[in-house]
This record gives sequence, structure tokens and C-alpha cells, in this order.
Amino acid sequence: MQIAFGTILLLLTVALTDPVKADPYPWCAEYTGGGLGGSSNCYFMTIEQCRATVAGVGGYCAPNPFYTGPTLNQQGQNPVSRRRPQPRYY
Repeated sequence: MQIAFGTILLLLTVALTDPVKADPYPWCAEYTGGGLGGSSNCYFMTIEQCRATVAGVGGYCAPNPFYTGPTLNQQGQNPVSRRRPQPRYY
């Protein structure tokens, strides 16, 4: 009886939890650390944000290996058009 109750409780817990979300940050800052080892920070939406962060402390920017969003273009940005659609007059 306890096994059945535990199984039902486990199934309800799994069914009611949120699914795993995609990683929305496409860029990582890889800090060099000056010979002491480095670290990484993968919380940048644009490569410009990443470059501004590593400019003062040393390091480089790299694509996030766990990024699951839309593919990036050659400039490292999302290929979403920022232009507003033009109205059509008939």
C-alpha cells in the first residue's frame, strides 16, 4: 500500500511541475583569471553586453553551448528584424 501511495505521489509531483525552460542567453563571457584559472558567465543577451563586460577585466566572449533559442547570424545577433512593417494602402 505504501509503495502504491508513493508511486501516485511521485506521478502527481512530476505531472504538476513546470517543464524545463530553454536557455535564453546566447553569449558567455570566459574570464582568463591570469594563470589562476578562470570562470565563465553565460548571462548575456547580446555580444555587445558580453564584450563590454570582459573589456575591463580580461577574457573573451564565446557562444553559449547550452543556448537553445533561434540560431544566430554571422554578427552574433538573432535574425529577428527590428523594422516595423509598413502599412499597406489598397
